[in-house]
Amino acid sequence: MDAYDEDPGARQDPGGPAGARLPESPPDGVGASTGEDSSAGKGSQADVDPVAGTDSPGAPGSTGGQSAAAGKGGQDAEGVGGGVTGAVAGSGDGGMTGAVTGTGASTPPPAPRTGVAALSPRYQIVAALALAVVAVGACVHLLMVFLSLAPANTVTKQHGKAVEEWVFPEFEQNWKLFAPNPLQQNIAVQVRAVVRTKDGGLRTTGWTDLSAQDGAAIDGNPVPSHTQQNELRRSWDFFTATHSADNRPVGMRGSLSEQYLRRIVVMRLYRTYPADLDGIIQRVQIRSSTTNVQPPAWSGERVSDKPVYRVLPWWTVTADEAAGGVR
Repeated sequence: MDAYDEDPGARQDPGGPAGARLPESPPDGVGASTGEDSSAGKGSQADVDPVAGTDSPGAPGSTGGQSAAAGKGGQDAEGVGGGVTGAVAGSGDGGMTGAVTGTGASTPPPAPRTGVAALSPRYQIVAALALAVVAVGACVHLLMVFLSLAPANTVTKQHGKAVEEWVFPEFEQNWKLFAPNPLQQNIAVQVRAVVRTKDGGLRTTGWTDLSAQDGAAIDGNPVPSHTQQNELRRSWDFFTATHSADNRPVGMRGSLSEQYLRRIVVMRLYRTYPADLDGIIQRVQIRSSTTNVQPPAWSGERVSDKPVYRVLPWWTVTADEAAGGVR
């Protein structure tokens, strides 16, 4: 037997040299030279599931690593159905990768309403009216304070009395802190009273230092009240600014300052000594004790340390003040 006839199934090439064999026919569906799918022409095809995003691998023997859904460029194919997106991407080694991404999202509940918006319409109207009243009141107050400090103008000339009644004495402004020569004295306001006792007799109390009481309440207190710091002091400044050296009122505000100071001292006496008074206050007398602040030790300046008193006349307490109208 000829050595070239080892394969009995080999075909002989009739036109070729003796002993030459033709290659065997390739299997059905496989390209003879490139290994591509004959039914697809060029490039292997893959079945892609549009919902699950998976693909069917190409026929065996495929060497291009290409996807029928992606063509030759390895592009992604996305299929959307029922709120689900299927993404297909070509891999470099002939495989196919599927990814499924859910796109459905529930709407978040609305945020709960807070503040005025949480109220019913009726109460929203009430709150809006209250805020409007407060805003108007604040604007009017700021305007009055501004007019009291501004130079004389047409408005203050025509409505100066209304401005003074609004501002003085509670809201009077004092800029002495910024003066070139600030205050260098300690001024204490003291008071005594004539009290009608229950048996009908009259008794005169001793002097009570109201400024010392305020000083004791402020000392060591991190948040002292506004009344402890300024009420008595500002009332005395208001009195001295509207009275002459002999304690006579100057202008229309003189009587107002007397009434303001008298009401404060009577209220303080009733509040501080309710048991000691044991009666009704009939008259009060006020005096101030002014003492110079001593200079530092290294200064050669010498000032007197003796108090100087300014004694006011006796004032009769009105019926409403004596009956507790200012308690």
